Amino acid sequence: MGGGLLTGIAQLVEHRSPKPRVVGSSPPSRARKEDSMNIFKTFINYCKACYEELAHKTTWPTYKELTQSAVVVLSASLIIAVVVWLMDVAFKAVMSSVYPN
Repeated sequence: MGGGLLTGIAQLVEHRSPKPRVVGSSPPSRARKEDSMNIFKTFINYCKACYEELAHKTTWPTYKELTQSAVVVLSASLIIAVVVWLMDVAFKAVMSSVYPN
């Protein structure tokens, strides 16, 4: 019973994702070495581009802007914490009256 289903699924997978046709052998060692050097150069260029963007193109906030943003985040966090605490106290009171000990 299951053999036909598995064979059908295997054929479907084979049909949907055929294996690539490989002709010949692996490239010579010189070609592989050049490929690895290209990958290394690409990585170095990426790192240089990241540094250039962070050092010269990014607009960093001033100390005053950073302080103001931090105060806003801390204030919002405290307000949310107080609201959650009040909801917890309210639900505890409701549950205590519904399910007395």
